[in-house]
Amino acid sequence: MKKGKREKILHLDVIALLKKLEIIIRILVNTQVMSRYRSVFKGKGLEFEDYRVYAPEDDAKSIDWKASVRSNEILVKEYKEERDLDVYFLLDTSSSMIFGSTEKLKLEYAAEFVAAFSYFVMKAGDKAGLIMFNDKVVNMIPTATGEQHFHMILRSLVNVDFYGGGYDLKKAIDFLMKTTKEKGLLVIVSDFIGLEREWDKIIKKASVVFDVIGVMVRDPRDEKLPKEIGQVVIEDPYTESNLVVNSRMIAPAYERFVSREEETIMETFLESNADFLKLLTYQPFTKILIEFLIKRRQRILM
Repeated sequence: MKKGKREKILHLDVIALLKKLEIIIRILVNTQVMSRYRSVFKGKGLEFEDYRVYAPEDDAKSIDWKASVRSNEILVKEYKEERDLDVYFLLDTSSSMIFGSTEKLKLEYAAEFVAAFSYFVMKAGDKAGLIMFNDKVVNMIPTATGEQHFHMILRSLVNVDFYGGGYDLKKAIDFLMKTTKEKGLLVIVSDFIGLEREWDKIIKKASVVFDVIGVMVRDPRDEKLPKEIGQVVIEDPYTESNLVVNSRMIAPAYERFVSREEETIMETFLESNADFLKLLTYQPFTKILIEFLIKRRQRILM
């Protein structure tokens, strides 16, 4: 990662993060989110496990009449779910993520979110993989599970060499679709700043193959300019060119533009039958993730 004067140093305290993840997992277990996750993100299918005696609350359609005749008892088939769900985390590491007006840079917040969600996924018995991208794929970890695999993901997330550069979401998704044969869950974590033309087409294409969640990570300054300051210098994160503006004069128009842009991004995901989450770097993401899983489960059960 190039070190410019505008940049902070990437800081992820691995020991503190691991302790935080254990707390998050306890919260998720205590709020039954682990079971909700398993119920809203399905594995590869169902596998026959055994027969059991029919109970009044069972659906009559589940009765196996041939087995029932042989045993002189009314039997139903029991199945176990083949979880083995592949969860792919597509993490934006472009230069626009190296920004923060709060305690955390967007990339630090996004890295913690990916670490927590991937840890949660593996604790639930599924496999997690990581693709880090800017204007190209800079790192890929295939899906797997286990403590060693999680630490491999963690080491990548704290590696500053993977951060900085341009932005090409389409190229990253194309790469994933060409290199994996397994369907699964795709979690795209990005600020979605600098989207290329017709980016919506690749989201729709990916949603045919994967269960997609778009996770927008934004800093408060991505949303609003300070109105009380006056002249400020704005820098393009990709070209590093500067522009002096009067924040008091352009703040209202800027806020309207950002609001429309965010609404368009959200609508693109929803119209593609994908899910969408918006996170701000000053908000704890645990509560938002729990609420998302609860709402998704309610929607599926309706």
